[in-house]
Amino acid sequence: MPATLSSKRHRVEDTADLIEFCFQQGWSDGLPVVPPTEGRVRAMLDAVELAPERQVGYIDHRAVAITAEKVAINAVMAGCTPEHMPVVIAGVEAIADPKWSYHGPGTSTGGAGVLMIVNGPIARELDINAGDNLFGPGWRANLTIGRAVRLVMRNVCGSMPGLLDRGTLGHPGKLSYVIAENEVDSPWTPLHVERGFRPDQSAVTVVAANGPHQFYNQLSSSAEGVLTTLADDMRISGGVMGQPTYTVVLAGEHMNTIAKDGWDKKRIRQFLFDHTKNTHAHLKRTGRMSGAMKPGDDAAMRPLVETPDDILVVAAGGRAGAFSAYIPGWGSRRNSEAVTKEIKR
Repeated sequence: MPATLSSKRHRVEDTADLIEFCFQQGWSDGLPVVPPTEGRVRAMLDAVELAPERQVGYIDHRAVAITAEKVAINAVMAGCTPEHMPVVIAGVEAIADPKWSYHGPGTSTGGAGVLMIVNGPIARELDINAGDNLFGPGWRANLTIGRAVRLVMRNVCGSMPGLLDRGTLGHPGKLSYVIAENEVDSPWTPLHVERGFRPDQSAVTVVAANGPHQFYNQLSSSAEGVLTTLADDMRISGGVMGQPTYTVVLAGEHMNTIAKDGWDKKRIRQFLFDHTKNTHAHLKRTGRMSGAMKPGDDAAMRPLVETPDDILVVAAGGRAGAFSAYIPGWGSRRNSEAVTKEIKR
């Protein structure tokens, strides 16, 4: 006999009003949701072979246990298929990891999104977009997987806008913020391999992140030229006072230009770390650092992140166009770390 689902049931007489009923219960992020019928929820659980009561994560600050059943319900509502469920489970495991530190990203006025970078065979199997229109519409997997994790935050953890989610501005990535790395075309080591996984494993890296900043360089034909433009833009971005991570997304043209000069990800990270430092004088003059000006402030330097390894380099985006992007991490140094989890199937 299949395990019993413990969630409250609702009987709706007029099935034409199911979507409106879900709106009335406050389960939606503002868009219509798929009604989570028992059959749909069980299909999600079957896809990951998890019992409904299995705990996927625990949020200490909220004293909330996230069960597989609750994840499945929200994955249904988000529009996921059962094939998407392993990625959703791994994403929830990541936001529940103490290193990600849920309370800050989930409640801060800074309005962090949950950036999810998918690597490995599952990204291609599920057609998770790694190319054109990378952060835009058009791919069901990208939009529904990220939406499912956000609905778990809302409906299970209580991070509802205006209540526990106190984002001053927020950004569109708070609805869904999922990309894959373009491992097929990339000349570099995939992100999940850099973070300790095998190439044949599937994994998701989850980052508390602000919105993407696009930069443009069509003039440079060298790695240093492209990355100098990027570093100059990054240097005065975000909090610039030691954020936990920056994610750099290099699209086709820039990727090829940089790779042609023989630069690997390690060298890219080091260059960006070295060329994005600000003087204490600049930070104080622009209202980013407290305290009066002191002798030596014009020479004292502060980096954007603690180490070069806190810059995540990802090959993704369209093949055409001299555009790439960087994404400042949410918070200050070590408030929330990027977390990578295996996607188990």
